[in-house]
Amino acid sequence: MPTPSKIGFIGLGQMGEPMCAFIAKGTTPVICYDRVPGLAPAGATEAASLSDVISEADTVFLSLPDGKIVNAVASEIAALPDVAGKVIIDMSTIGPAAAKEAAAAITGAGMTYIDAPVSGGRQGALKASITIIWSGSKAEMARHQLILDLFSKNTFHVGDEPGQGQAVKLLNNFLSATAMAASSEAVLFGLSHGVEMKTIIDVVKVSTGNNTAIEDKFPNRILPGTYDAGFFAELLNKDVRLYNEFVREAGTSNLMGERVAEIWNLVEDTLPPQSDFTRVFEVLEQRKTT
Repeated sequence: MPTPSKIGFIGLGQMGEPMCAFIAKGTTPVICYDRVPGLAPAGATEAASLSDVISEADTVFLSLPDGKIVNAVASEIAALPDVAGKVIIDMSTIGPAAAKEAAAAITGAGMTYIDAPVSGGRQGALKASITIIWSGSKAEMARHQLILDLFSKNTFHVGDEPGQGQAVKLLNNFLSATAMAASSEAVLFGLSHGVEMKTIIDVVKVSTGNNTAIEDKFPNRILPGTYDAGFFAELLNKDVRLYNEFVREAGTSNLMGERVAEIWNLVEDTLPPQSDFTRVFEVLEQRKTT
């Protein structure tokens, strides 16, 4: 199959803008759109409307905040003329149900829908090191691989059905949320015994308790006090809520999930909007048990 002659990108937020910027550095022309004008990265053409993107591009990437917005956009795309044969690659984190709904609208109009959420956060997007969790046609993944490699370090094919990519993304983010909260409590325990934070990090990093929070978030974001991992606490809490919702639907064990959800609800309720999720450490530091 021929590679796309023009790429579209819809959604130029925390993740979308840097991903689009790396695609625009390639050889395939890029046209992009966001409801906030003026966000187009260098090398990309800014469209006046979503319909302009769809009419010009063969493949369109979506990077949008939630399932409600994705499905509104999917319905708008499906209602446009001459869309049959186009490929929509949805990189948003929206949960399995929303992905299936979006897929129904897109495929019903004769297009191909790919459920492909990404992991790595804004820092990963800025470094072109994110992971793509691809659920859909393997042939389309191969056809787009050179473009995916422009902004991603790893692409995994996890299934053929919409929703499977979302399931893997949600379980990953749940584990990340768990590691961040549990590591914060563990470090606070060590600090209460007079051990320096750097010492705790150094020991755990080479021991069995190591995880991404200890490996990156504590030495690079919390210890220096920058709290700049680049992912909002309310967005991580959204993912934890989605994870819990679909675990309940699946009927699998969720003892840990329910407790982690309580912690991240507390974090979101405590912090101002758009606070970095690493500030869970500050929230737990202020919390005293009786």
